[in-house]
Amino acid sequence: MTLRLIREPSINGATHGVLFVDGHYACFALEDELREIPGKPVASWKVPQQTAIPSGRYPVVITPSQRFNRDLPLLVDVPGFAGVRIHPGNGPLDTEGCILVGRDRQPGRLLQSRVAFDALFQQIRSASDDIYISVENPEAA
Repeated sequence: MTLRLIREPSINGATHGVLFVDGHYACFALEDELREIPGKPVASWKVPQQTAIPSGRYPVVITPSQRFNRDLPLLVDVPGFAGVRIHPGNGPLDTEGCILVGRDRQPGRLLQSRVAFDALFQQIRSASDDIYISVENPEAA
């Protein structure tokens, strides 16, 4: 299974995006601000708990989350980040580097997050092959 997150430019500390599963629209996404500087080490541009992960392709596994007290998707081997998950949430304060999902959105916010997450998680949990997510930054203007 392949998840594809296409990001939009950050506005006011939040980064909206659209998430696809195997080429089909799944939901909207929200992350922290994009600060990535291509070719520079993550430590040189990361602001802890306020920065979106680097673009790239990452394996996704389902593991127990102590913070949320439930199983959640976890992105593996994200440079400079640990514990990056896909989970419900509504705004930038809920992300801390993770990827939030929602059915609808407003500037800097997601709506119907639990509904979107439950549907996405059901698809991820039922995957019969390895799961990867491709995270893409907006194209430079």
